[in-house]
Amino acid sequence: MGKRENFTAARVADFTCPAGKQQAIYWDAKQPGLGLRVTASGARAYVFESRCQGRTVRVTIGGPSAWTIDAARREAARLKVQTDSGINPAEQRREQDEAKAAARVQAETERQRQALTVGEAWTAYIEERRTHWSALHLRDNVRMVQPGNAKAQGRGYRNGKTAAPLAEFMPLALAKLDAARIEEWAAREGQTRPTSARLAWRLLSAFLGWCAEHPQYAAIVQGPNPAKTRRTREALGKPGAKSDVLTREQLSAWFAQVKKIQNPAVAAALQVMLLTGARPGEVLSLRWEDISTQWRSISLRDKAQGRRTIPLAPYAAELLAGLPRRNAWVFSSPSSATGRLSAPNAQHARACQAAGLDDLTLHGLRRSLSTLTEWLEIPAGVVAQLMGHAPSGTIERHYKSRGLDVLRVHHERIEAWILEQGGIALQAEQALPTLRRVQ
Repeated sequence: MGKRENFTAARVADFTCPAGKQQAIYWDAKQPGLGLRVTASGARAYVFESRCQGRTVRVTIGGPSAWTIDAARREAARLKVQTDSGINPAEQRREQDEAKAAARVQAETERQRQALTVGEAWTAYIEERRTHWSALHLRDNVRMVQPGNAKAQGRGYRNGKTAAPLAEFMPLALAKLDAARIEEWAAREGQTRPTSARLAWRLLSAFLGWCAEHPQYAAIVQGPNPAKTRRTREALGKPGAKSDVLTREQLSAWFAQVKKIQNPAVAAALQVMLLTGARPGEVLSLRWEDISTQWRSISLRDKAQGRRTIPLAPYAAELLAGLPRRNAWVFSSPSSATGRLSAPNAQHARACQAAGLDDLTLHGLRRSLSTLTEWLEIPAGVVAQLMGHAPSGTIERHYKSRGLDVLRVHHERIEAWILEQGGIALQAEQALPTLRRVQ
């Protein structure tokens, strides 16, 4: 250290950097270790310098504009105590700066976590889980969060103006998705669309369970699962058992009105649903390659088994042979973006209304086949195999292996009886007619 001078405001203001030097330090005579550094550019700052653990330590305190002389002396005195105690203030300050920087990063991260929306987490959820889901479950997770579309009034935009049940949660911060908010949502949705709301609730519960186990979201989601509360369950209610079926006496009226439907693909699809007991989605997703003319069979995309093959009975074969072969889909639609029919609920509802039948759904046709077979005392295992139900009982699971030929005997008997009760005369031969391509 050079010459010491008792710092005063005037002296501090007069200190300059000698010509030819980059900087100069002037030392205070009153407080050991306190100095004023002046650079060639005129920058000024109080510094503290001392020895600590055999090394020279220099720490910048601050400029005279921010520090008075007395304040700089007190700070230098504090640093002197540290160095005399073996504490390096430069290292301590660096550690403090690093800790502050880490705290700022953590605070910003937490702010971003707290601002994370349900929609952003839902997107990540779908991307991570989609390989483990069926196509139907993936579609439900996407469909249930879609926003409303005021312009969606054309064909194919069912309930276009109404947002999907979970859409209102998507802009919400995930941290704010609590039990009270979900209960209030359930109370509203349970009054207007309970069936969709129950599905949406199950999807939401699964999503929040995933968040609770995910390292990125676990600290954000309130636990336990805020969707699983008694009030939410009670507000949404329990689904009632469906009982819509066609009775034997109603078959003739149903067939008469369905056959009047102008769109032959719709009329054929509805009749095939009834005569095969297949799920509506299985029928509508049929491709021509799924129809075997050699073995008189239909290969259905079963949601539980992946695939199942059932006989193609004569009247169903006649219906399919009469359809135009526009593309790969059996039940094609030139006006559809997908090239095939969507679920013909509206057409079926109008036909049922004309027939004097109320509330018969597409799935009710599947339920009807199962019920009508009791008139013929068809083995329950045969009906279950045709419809794609899991076998029940040890014998059915392990000791019954019905081939297509055995199923055909029962299925053709079922079809013939239903057609007889419906007043339908079968003109086709027992073999599948030749399919034709429509250009």
